[in-house]
Amino acid sequence: MTNEKAGSAVRTTELSLILAAIFWGANYAATKYAADFLPPTLLVALRFAGGGLLLLLVLRLFEPGNRLSRGQLLPMLDLGCFGVAAAQVSFTFGVSMTTASNTGLIFATAPVWGMILGSALGLERPTAWGMVRVALSVLGVGIVVYDGLGAQDGVSLTGDLLVLLASLCVGAYTVLSMPLLVPHPPLAVATYPTLFASPFALLLAAPSLPGLEWGSVTPAAWATVGYSAALATAFAFAAWQRGISRIGANRVLIYQYLITLTGVASGIVFFDESLGPEKLLGGAVILLGLYLSRRR
Repeated sequence: MTNEKAGSAVRTTELSLILAAIFWGANYAATKYAADFLPPTLLVALRFAGGGLLLLLVLRLFEPGNRLSRGQLLPMLDLGCFGVAAAQVSFTFGVSMTTASNTGLIFATAPVWGMILGSALGLERPTAWGMVRVALSVLGVGIVVYDGLGAQDGVSLTGDLLVLLASLCVGAYTVLSMPLLVPHPPLAVATYPTLFASPFALLLAAPSLPGLEWGSVTPAAWATVGYSAALATAFAFAAWQRGISRIGANRVLIYQYLITLTGVASGIVFFDESLGPEKLLGGAVILLGLYLSRRR
């Protein structure tokens, strides 16, 4: 019976990770659409204010006794500002300037940057073979970025580089959140950084508010904001942290493949984006590097 319960818990965890990956991947297209009506910084602020409050409500329902000590406040704040706010501001600006397909391919390198940081912090021993894996991912990003320069409408070097910066921050977020999972449940580690990211994002969004024409924001744009807050933030962040605590960061990061596939597909379906031979080659190289970086 114990084995049955353990197996059921693993299956539930993996199902939630699949859904989180799909929600995150589809959010590339959702964010790109909403950015035509709302400033990127305001999008981030609304997403994490709404998602953070939903997470806090769930945390208080299921973990009513969880509180932060004074010594744990700063690490959670750092994780929120760097791993959430900085990552998502870069991501939102980036995807608004480039294609959802480019975003999906470049953002797939997040686990590789997490591996590099883990090696730097002594959590993973670097090897010569490991550096080959990293080089493959970097080469793949270079191919994708180079192919997009001047070859497609809606692609910009700045946008691609901002997405790359976001992937660096997300890789760091996964690694730096692991020590916080020792004293706190996964739901708390998802909730507090998300909440702490909200004021930072609101501060960045403040200059864009006076000139915003609220009446021009379509119901569909507001629906995408709600989707981003409820599903791509509250649910996905909680599922991701729960997965890290249950099956480990290495296995969780494998689901980055599905995020990439969903992100690229959403760009093709909703924005009629195309994938040329060079971009397919770059994506294959990125995914090969990602695959090898997770092997032992």
